[in-house]
Amino acid sequence: MYRPILQMIIVALALQYGASATAADLVVSAAASLTNAFTNIGHDFERAHPDTKVVFNFAGSGQLLQQIVKGAPVDVFASADQETMDKAEAGGLVEAGTRADFVRNSLVVIVPVDSTLAVASLNDLTKSEIRHIAVGNPESVPVGRYSKSVLTASGVWNALAPKVVNTQNVRQSLDYVARGEVEAAFVYRTDAAVLPDKVRIVLAVPTAIPILYPIAIVKGSGGKSEAKEFVAFVRSAAAQRVLQKYGFGKL
Repeated sequence: MYRPILQMIIVALALQYGASATAADLVVSAAASLTNAFTNIGHDFERAHPDTKVVFNFAGSGQLLQQIVKGAPVDVFASADQETMDKAEAGGLVEAGTRADFVRNSLVVIVPVDSTLAVASLNDLTKSEIRHIAVGNPESVPVGRYSKSVLTASGVWNALAPKVVNTQNVRQSLDYVARGEVEAAFVYRTDAAVLPDKVRIVLAVPTAIPILYPIAIVKGSGGKSEAKEFVAFVRSAAAQRVLQKYGFGKL
């Protein structure tokens, strides 16, 4: 009962200060939007590999990258966008030849489930009734970059900028809407599905660039064989079924 909790504490401290996470067999840093699906996949992986304990670190992709840059003990990195993984590759932080896309997602606008707001287009977000819109920080959060890009292309970013509440990751945006602290938010479709009793989708938002998630083994991993097995497992038919159960799309 106490061992998993102890492991999580040790890994959290290690990721914060760059120390060695000796209590964990395999540390996976993954985008916040993967929380539910990867937790499920982690349990399935452990059942198939009883000698390996998977410890997850979920956060915004940019934040995870910065932890790796600072020497955090990470074995596998899964990002919610290509740009962040591009930076990881350019910085020599992931093993060459291990990067692979494994799933896709889509962008949506959500409101509280009991909201009476009518949002049929991005331009409707400029209405005075909508005072606050949660958007992941475009500087470090992939969903924020996707959102800003779409809003800029639609010509409404400048009008909405004063309303934007920057968040650290997509789950924080989801929570703000669920608690009624903002009138709307940009999240992934999979995140909206996590709290169907708290939020509802009012608008699907097509993106110019497909939202594809890449995964790779981190250079210097202390468990390369286990990391390789985990990456292969994530791409397996069994794990893909789990991802689809949580609303992710096929490549």
